[in-house]
Amino acid sequence: MSTETEDQKAAREAAAKGRFIALNLFRLSGVAIVLFGFLIMAQKFGFVAGQKAKIMGAIIATVGLFQALIVPRILGRAWRTPPE
Repeated sequence: MSTETEDQKAAREAAAKGRFIALNLFRLSGVAIVLFGFLIMAQKFGFVAGQKAKIMGAIIATVGLFQALIVPRILGRAWRTPPE
């Protein structure tokens, strides 16, 4: 049994809010990276064309998927409160 003061509770809640925002920003930026990769694959930019555009776009989209799906799980696991 531990008694928690109001300050400790407020600090824990503030940390949880910050972590929640960070996880959602990782997800949102991952989706943006995936969309950017798809636009590259569709050759909507002039800096790369042809087969290189498809390969580059696929690599970038894969990185975005990793960031949107895997990274938040890893961070959530690392930030999880240990059971008492």
